[in-house]
Amino acid sequence: MRTIEKIWLTESEIWIRTADGNEACERFADYPRLRDASLEQREAYTVDAFGISWPELDEDLSFDGFFAQKSDSYLYRLFMSHPELNASAVARKLGISQSLFAQYVSGAKKPSAKRMNEIISSMREIGRELANIPEYSPVA
Repeated sequence: MRTIEKIWLTESEIWIRTADGNEACERFADYPRLRDASLEQREAYTVDAFGISWPELDEDLSFDGFFAQKSDSYLYRLFMSHPELNASAVARKLGISQSLFAQYVSGAKKPSAKRMNEIISSMREIGRELANIPEYSPVA
């Protein structure tokens, strides 16, 4: 576990510095909810031993993810091409930690084939639930 000494925002990124002086950043553009957030919303983060959370935006970034080599994983492409998907909500639906799921999405960790099938199945289930929302009918 990394000890984080400092966290700061720029116009386009969030930066961290570890106690041993290593610095890394994540671009807001890579996270649709952070990209579209106001400065006030971006500044309203909380921190725990594992990462940074924006409760109002339902977004979480793990400290390990800042230093992980970024890859173009299938899940990353899926979530970037469908910003309406909420990775934190999918993680909760699956019953896995949001931090671990963020590592799957970023490519820092690779889910097993079984886990990947569970993830895809869960996302399809969400889609079916949304597709079955009844038409709105105003009550007179």
